[in-house]
Amino acid sequence: MRSKIGFMQGRLVKSEKKNSIQYFPEKNWIKELKIAHKIGFNIMEWTINAENLDKNPLYNGNLKRLLKASDKYKIKIPSITLDYFMQEPFFKKKKFKNKSKIITNLKRIIINGNKIGIKYFIFPLVDNSSLKSLTEEKLVINEIKKLSKLLNKNSEILFEIDYPPKKLLRFIKKFKSRKIGINYDTGNSAGLGYDFNQEIKYMKFIKNIHIKDRVLKGNSIRLGEGNWDYKNFFKLIRGNYKGNFILQTARSKNNKHIEEINLNRNFILNEYK
Repeated sequence: MRSKIGFMQGRLVKSEKKNSIQYFPEKNWIKELKIAHKIGFNIMEWTINAENLDKNPLYNGNLKRLLKASDKYKIKIPSITLDYFMQEPFFKKKKFKNKSKIITNLKRIIINGNKIGIKYFIFPLVDNSSLKSLTEEKLVINEIKKLSKLLNKNSEILFEIDYPPKKLLRFIKKFKSRKIGINYDTGNSAGLGYDFNQEIKYMKFIKNIHIKDRVLKGNSIRLGEGNWDYKNFFKLIRGNYKGNFILQTARSKNNKHIEEINLNRNFILNEYK
């Protein structure tokens, strides 16, 4: 189990963007890999933002440096969360004029990701990129179908989406593709008040899991202190899920990032024995 627990990039170092819980650490991403190796992690999920897009190796193409660092510190990078997509939702009216450029950038990220063995490209449809109409949904489905043609035989596109269970299942089935799946986020579902007894119905589509806790209709909080029904969650997924658990937990309030991530990892190990 321990080898299946990874963390979201940026969680082991101080955020380089004020008041940002998740941001690509352009100055410290290699340092973070070193820290991760030192404290016993072997999996990290990459992240990519709009603000410092050109500084990110998965965009600027400096893949040799990335591979050299990940090999040196023995950290696998099986997945990437495209916060860029959430920040630049081409299907929204305010971003539609930039659609061509955004799609071109997404293609570039997927092509580079394929080169270093990224298995899951995670597209968040939450918060700023939450789908608000059938028109937006159709636009996303059409463009993602096109982007999925760039995937290699081992890679997939996963959606992290705030749809309730039945609506989410209908959405995923519209793709009619084994290359499209779900990234399940425990905190998002907890914050929205969803029932995992209903969400388990789309379990076969879940390929990656983000672990965090949230209060109902509120912010992220330390694991076990929010609305996440973790005992029922671990009971229901046992034997039904073989993927990774990525710690996307609340950041330390006093910059004790290593202590915080270890506390959260131990929480998972204690609850999912």
